[in-house]
Amino acid sequence: MSGNEFLVDEFEAHRGHLRAVAYRMLGSLAEAEDAVQETWLKVAAADSDEVANIGGWFTTVTSRVCLNMLRSRRTRREEPLEIVHVPDPIVAPLDPADDPEGQAVLADSVSVALLVVLETLGPSERLAFVLHDLFAMPFEEVAPIVGKTPAAARKMVSRARARVRGATPRSPGLAEQRRVVDAFTAAARGGDLQTLMAVLDPDVVIRTDIAADRAPLEVVGAAEAARGAVTFQRFTERTQMVLVNGGIGVIAFKGDAVSSIAAFSVEGGRILALNIVADPERLARIDFSGIT
Repeated sequence: MSGNEFLVDEFEAHRGHLRAVAYRMLGSLAEAEDAVQETWLKVAAADSDEVANIGGWFTTVTSRVCLNMLRSRRTRREEPLEIVHVPDPIVAPLDPADDPEGQAVLADSVSVALLVVLETLGPSERLAFVLHDLFAMPFEEVAPIVGKTPAAARKMVSRARARVRGATPRSPGLAEQRRVVDAFTAAARGGDLQTLMAVLDPDVVIRTDIAADRAPLEVVGAAEAARGAVTFQRFTERTQMVLVNGGIGVIAFKGDAVSSIAAFSVEGGRILALNIVADPERLARIDFSGIT
């Protein structure tokens, strides 16, 4: 086997891992694919003869590509940095037990709630947290990627971890999530504001991305969220419950077309947040095969 054939085979063997790393760093499926492709172009043009850990090398190159993309994204956006866009969801059937492909998809996912928190971190902080806490990369290897000492990288991850823990709900099992979301959708469909208020946290946040060039719409508070849910149902022909990044989510339809997909954050029997993608361009890029 030639050196190039070996590199191709090794890269293909690591592609799924690299895509998972990039997705967690970028929150975008399309950008994650772009990052993996750019990684391949870089490693194919490099001298790999002296590389001892080829998988670690691939991950390092992908990480640096993602860091550049995150920094470029921050420079490009003219909106305030506190504006948080909804990450791309990974969608699967409610029961993927008999679907090996669905199980593989879910294995690559983390909760939308976590990805939303990661969107609030600075590029280096996000990268360091993802590499260390989600992929167990030692600080000695994280540090040179973010241009810090191992001690500084450790402090960076500690700060990120505190923010993540403070803002990410402890989700119950799927059965409890489903019970709460079922109650929510039934009440919204029936215009039952009292039941809606009972399943919504008083400080619930509904964030909806409707277009790439517009800031997300954000609704805060149970009363406004309940009224919005009832109004939303009037323009929705049907809904379907699915798994979104391993948690309960709901797809809404107009005719046969998906009009939105919502990821629910549930804790203590109430909905803390809904993160909704309603941007037609983003919806068109999501794989709903085997679901709708």
